[in-house]
Amino acid sequence: MKKLLVFLFAAALSVSVEAQLQTPQPSPSSKLVQTVGLTEVSVEYSRPSMRGRKIFGGLESYDELWRTGANKNTVVSFGDDVIVDGQTLKAGDYAIFTKPGKTSWEVIFYSDTNNWGTPREWDDSKVAAKTTVDVFPIEVPIETFTITIDDLHNNGATLGMMWENTYAGVKFEVPTGEKADKSIAKLMAGPTANELYAAASYYFEEGKDLNKAKEWIDKAVAMNDKAYWVMRRQSLIYAKLGDKKGAIEAAKKSMAAAETAGNQDYVKLNQDSLKEWGAL
Repeated sequence: MKKLLVFLFAAALSVSVEAQLQTPQPSPSSKLVQTVGLTEVSVEYSRPSMRGRKIFGGLESYDELWRTGANKNTVVSFGDDVIVDGQTLKAGDYAIFTKPGKTSWEVIFYSDTNNWGTPREWDDSKVAAKTTVDVFPIEVPIETFTITIDDLHNNGATLGMMWENTYAGVKFEVPTGEKADKSIAKLMAGPTANELYAAASYYFEEGKDLNKAKEWIDKAVAMNDKAYWVMRRQSLIYAKLGDKKGAIEAAKKSMAAAETAGNQDYVKLNQDSLKEWGAL
């Protein structure tokens, strides 16, 4: 019995030690996040090191498909549609595969990011974009594979890849001008009805300046006279300000619009308020 207890204790201790054991990964994971213009770009990848090995033309054969890192796919994520060598990459996630050559690299953006290494079966329909870029020698050896986002400017940047004595970079363009123009146009046009409604609702719920809330809700109603939920809020703001006549008028309009839209919940809410205010 004692031997059995000792054995069980030793086994439990072994499991506990294994569960707590931490060792460094041979190719540690890394995440790079960079805002380019108005677009967020991120890269998640694993970083192998040379460790005395010849890399290109050795560990990684020339002109053969490479996972561009280690372990699972290296993944680049674009917050907006971007342009690579005249090709549109839709906002989203892409695996980066490369074919390193002596003087140039083929770089492929692949829509399937769930591979460990290169895909078992290559599917050309999943190639979202590909380009060929020149290779530049680096005098000081780069021990650990490194991806960078360099040459930043408002309208784009370069996705750089460095290892051993090699640098290859892919230029991409971001829609900064388009996004900035839309933002400016929106600002110049003023707030939307939904934004005015949200602001008025916040002031109403928090007991802030009700006159300001009334100003905003009136503008929201003027912009959309079919929005029964906005007119409902207008009636409540009027009532809280002591304007019973205005509250009743707004509630009747809200009820009529809700009936037209087939929303019986709002019809009843308005009916209840109108009864409370002596209008029914």
